[in-house]
Amino acid sequence: MDSLDRVVSPYEGSGHRPWDDSEEIAAPLRLHRTPVSPRWVDYNGHMSESCYLLVFGDSADAFFRYLGIDEEYRAGGHSLYTAETHIHHRREASQGEPLALSLRLLDHDTKRVHVFHEMRHGETDALLATAEQLLVHVDTRRGRSAELPARLQHRLSAIHRAHAPLPVPEAVGRPMGIRRAPGS
Repeated sequence: MDSLDRVVSPYEGSGHRPWDDSEEIAAPLRLHRTPVSPRWVDYNGHMSESCYLLVFGDSADAFFRYLGIDEEYRAGGHSLYTAETHIHHRREASQGEPLALSLRLLDHDTKRVHVFHEMRHGETDALLATAEQLLVHVDTRRGRSAELPARLQHRLSAIHRAHAPLPVPEAVGRPMGIRRAPGS
């Protein structure tokens, strides 16, 4: 398959900063920035809803590479797949506006990773959207979940310790629905 026939991360084929156990871990991580592309703007003149997911996916890819999950890792038959995503849209973003993303690790176990992204305006810091994701480590050859290797579990544990003092965002775990006053 030609790369033009599929979605390509802005980080694909590029190097990434290698993991360094002695390096301080930012809380939250700030690994992705991008302007709103003209291709992401819809008929209302602002970023289309599906493009918010695209940008959150690029932020997740930056996180994967920070951990050490890159082309070489995936060629070895493993990857992280998204099991669930909840997006909360807060404000509009227009063509050319700068987006700054942050990611915090909420939890993890031997096979799953629970993260929370914030998308903010790169100049005003206004909150534009949030995304909560549950990711599953997969053996791509067997098509099944698989335990993360010890080195990735170690890195996730280090990030989790750094992020644990952060307050849990209000949007985490919130169900979707129409809230009604009692008796209505």
